[in-house]
Amino acid sequence: MTKGLTKITDDDRVAIDPSEYERIQLAKKYYKDDLPLIHYRNSYGQRRHRAMNTLNVTKLASKRLASIIFDEQCDLSLKDTALDKFVNDVIDRNHFNLQFEQHLETGIALGGLAARPYVDDQDNIRIAWANADQFYPLQNNTDNISECVFASRTTRVENKQPIYYTLLEFHQWEGSDTYLITNELYRSTTRDTVGNRVPLSMLYPNLQQSVEFTGGAIKKPLFAYFRTPGTNNKDLDSPLGVGIVDNSRNIIDAINQTHDQFVHEVKMGKRRIAVPSEMLRPSVGGFGSNGDSQVHPPVFDQDMDVYEAMYGDTTQLKITDLTSDIRADQFKASIDYFLREFESQVGFSTGTFSFDGQSVKTATEVVSENSSTYQTRSSYLTQVELFLNQLVTAILEVASTPQFFSDNQARISGFDANDDLGMMVHFDDGVFIDKDKQRADELQLVAAQVMPKKEYLIRNFGLSETDADKWLDEVQDEQPDFTGGSLEEASPDDDQGAD
Repeated sequence: MTKGLTKITDDDRVAIDPSEYERIQLAKKYYKDDLPLIHYRNSYGQRRHRAMNTLNVTKLASKRLASIIFDEQCDLSLKDTALDKFVNDVIDRNHFNLQFEQHLETGIALGGLAARPYVDDQDNIRIAWANADQFYPLQNNTDNISECVFASRTTRVENKQPIYYTLLEFHQWEGSDTYLITNELYRSTTRDTVGNRVPLSMLYPNLQQSVEFTGGAIKKPLFAYFRTPGTNNKDLDSPLGVGIVDNSRNIIDAINQTHDQFVHEVKMGKRRIAVPSEMLRPSVGGFGSNGDSQVHPPVFDQDMDVYEAMYGDTTQLKITDLTSDIRADQFKASIDYFLREFESQVGFSTGTFSFDGQSVKTATEVVSENSSTYQTRSSYLTQVELFLNQLVTAILEVASTPQFFSDNQARISGFDANDDLGMMVHFDDGVFIDKDKQRADELQLVAAQVMPKKEYLIRNFGLSETDADKWLDEVQDEQPDFTGGSLEEASPDDDQGAD
């Protein structure tokens, strides 16, 4: 319990360069729009500061990408009917589609996210999420991360002082058939350090220090990691992804600085009129009242704020308009230029964010003119499918392991993590594809016997092969049965008798 950590990366088990998390923290500041103040000197040479008027394109781009990659209309299916029903029940109880779109937005901004299933006090399988700065790889290869540590922080007030607790949950392999989960709690009086290790009972009295699964009870990691597509060009040996800020920081800074200058110029361009100081001499008690020594009544409406007093020779001073022109067209052209550069950096089609002078283009118009957004989305979908496959596997691993449940009874049986799940993910392509036209075109292919009916159902309704076969069987059963030939057996005499 004497072990202490300044940073989580100080732990010998964490196999990642600390600079990766410095990069993630910087990206997090951009995503949160937590940027430094603007420092300047006023007309008197005094040093002043003010908040930057930013255009948070990091948040904007992350949200746009997340919404076109994954939404509530997405569904997945497994070839095994029982497993398919169980997994979709877990997904529905956790409101997974809504949660994943929100967390995907953060993952795109920071370069990655992680999730892990766990069992709550009511023996329900829940899904816990971790942002990029809460997930630390331990061991990895070129394909995936096999060991990790999750970090979660809790703040409590003790003796009128904030105390910061950090829980580290290690997932490790010992050999090829033993999976070990270890929990460690750290306590610190400062926000910037992890602190010293303390007993779990200080904050989590019911949490075990370690759980070991032997004999191949667990075959795959009990977590899933999503990383953004593309190479991590900041650290070629890192398994972590890079976010929007990492390769677009200069362009984002240019957008923010230009937008800040424009807003500041609008503020400074407020109408101002200089008048001789005696015209703004403050009144005393009101003109004309008893005992008032005021020389003259107020000259201007007292609600006016455009007049400013000027001092000097009263014989030379006159009313002067000091209002300066606002360079709106120049600033607009500059911001549009930087936005087009940002679109290219992130992988959006031209016109997604920039203003063309006539109207803001819709997503459908953009994609019809340029396929960059669609290609970027396709790259993300590959990583999303890999993440979903890992997460579904982890959910089934937990469900098939009795140790996780209070009654020591597994919730499913017959599951082998090494088997192919046959998972199908049906993404909503409504932004890019006219669904009605697609169905009509493919229905013509079915009628021409070029496309199988089963494939048509899978492509257009997101069904698994099992469900598609079930649909076709039910359709076949509903067809009228002309065998047995009641029509052939009907005699002409019977027809005449009926007449």
